[in-house]
This record gives sequence, structure tokens and C-alpha cells, in this order.
Amino acid sequence: MTELSNWGKWGKDDQAGTINLITPAKRKAAAALVRDGVSVSMSLDADLPKEGSTGGPLPGMTGGGPRGGGALPAPGSTPPAARGTGGSPSNRTTWTLTSRPPGPAPRDLAAYVVDTIAMSYHGNDTTHLDAPSHMYYKGQIYNGYPQSSYTDRGAGKDDVMSMKNGIFTRGVLFDMPRLKGVPYLGDNEAIYVEDLEAWEKKAGFRVAAGDAVLVRTGRWVRVREKGPLDLNRATPGLYASCARWLRERGAAILGSDVVQDVRPSQVEGVNQPIHQMALMAMGMPLIDNADLEALSEAAAQRRRWTYLLTINPLRVPGATGGPVNPIATF
Repeated sequence: MTELSNWGKWGKDDQAGTINLITPAKRKAAAALVRDGVSVSMSLDADLPKEGSTGGPLPGMTGGGPRGGGALPAPGSTPPAARGTGGSPSNRTTWTLTSRPPGPAPRDLAAYVVDTIAMSYHGNDTTHLDAPSHMYYKGQIYNGYPQSSYTDRGAGKDDVMSMKNGIFTRGVLFDMPRLKGVPYLGDNEAIYVEDLEAWEKKAGFRVAAGDAVLVRTGRWVRVREKGPLDLNRATPGLYASCARWLRERGAAILGSDVVQDVRPSQVEGVNQPIHQMALMAMGMPLIDNADLEALSEAAAQRRRWTYLLTINPLRVPGATGGPVNPIATF
């Protein structure tokens, strides 16, 4: 936490952390990676209930009647069976979508259909971004801001607004199952620096300052073949020593199809050391629960594991992150 700290590196008032590493020159170089014009989403579908209502009544609504109450299912919104509810054994859904169906009778005048979307995005079921304010420790958050900066309106410092202008940089995919010749990693298999460097050599790239590092463990293949994976008990992921490597290479963002850390962490007394060091010491945003299967196939088809990564976080002052749909463009 001390040796890897970026506190003060970009000034005492900094709230952007490693996003500062994504310079104009880095963005221009990332744009030059687009050759085929093919884009791939890295997000899961919204984790809505599979049956029945997808949410409660709209604000101010009372149930009943063809134009009140009930919910309109969103076409294509049910996550694929391979993913279950994000791999969680709790069958917890994290999104609601509430709509006002117009009823079957046609109207002479054009009318609108409106809906309300809400979500509880942190956890193991939704593709989301963690801002540095997502964690606090010993009364402080990234760059030494006090824990008292949180209010009932959210994070007063280090919130998602430091990324309001979007993320546009080179993405690099670390495909660990492909490295090891397996469909997916073991349920509590650790990834070490040696593994990351072996993949760099195999894939023909080297992580550079400002890169967004995405690590595939094959979680969604494992869920399809064996059922839900309880990430709170066991999950493949990075061992703590990878944090130093990421800082030395200048990674700006870290993401995965799990929650980055191997669990159990193998570090006594620390639940998620990668999360803690990335968010709090380095000020590095994280992307949790990405779907990297289509990206893996697109990269392997081209034998190119670098691409333009774009993310446009929602501008919600005080938010400690938000749901995101990262896009890779080759």
C-alpha cells in the first residue's frame, strides 16, 4: 500500500489516478489500431429476472388498466443461459426495468412508451466500473482524501466524474486459458506475473503506459459447463504480486471476467489485495464481470490481442462507479 502509492503523483488535488496515463498521444496511437472496423462488446446483458415482472411500478403509477402497472419485458434482455445470473448461486438479479405498456388498442395519435431503469451494479453479476472511491481504508481513500468526504449523496471525492470525458485507449487482452491450453482456469487458480509475461511473449505485445489490461479466466465457459461460480468463495484471478507489475508497466485500467483477485487471496488477513492496492494506493479504476468470450474469439481470429478500447461512464456525480459497456474495436 505504501510502496505502490500514487498519492500526490499528479498533485494533491488529483482524483483521476492512473487515468492520467491516458495522454492525447496515447489516444491517437489507440485510434490507429482500428483496421477492420469491427467492434465487440465486453458487457453482459442486464441481469433482469428471467420470468414475470422486471421491476416495480413507475413513480406515481397505480396498478391496473391497460396503460398502468405491470412491466414490459425488454426484448433480448434475458442473459444467456450459459451465464445464469452472472454466475451467482443466489439467483439475485441486479437490474429492474419498469415500463408502462400501452395496451392492445391502437390510438389515432402518436404516443410514447417510457420506462425506468434501476440497478445495484457493484458485486459479481453486472459488468461495471469501480472508481477509486469504491474502497476506503483506515479513514482514507485514494490520494489521502478523508472517509468523511462520503455523504448520503455519494462520494465527495474520487467519484466517477473524473472519467466523464470517456476512456479511449489501447486495450490488451490476456487470455489465460488460451495460454494454458484449457477451456477455463480452475476455480481458485492464481495468475502470477510469470503467466502475464508468458502471454505477452506468446501474443507478441508488451503492456505500456496508459494501456487497459483485460484478463480472461474463462469464467463464462466454466459457468456454462459446470454451473454457477460463487466468486465470494472461490474464483480464479490475479495474485497480489501482480499489482507491482501493473504499476511498473503503467497500466491505466485493470479488468477481467471475474473480480480481478484470486479468491481465497492467499494473503492472510486481506480479502482482495488487488482491489485494495489498485483502487486505493494506485487510483486505478477496475472493470468487473466483463464478458470476454467474443473478444477472445475476435482476437484469436486476427492473431492480434491489442485493440482500441472505448468506455463512456455515466456522468453521475457522487457515484463510486457505474454499469459500463466496454467496446473493443479492431
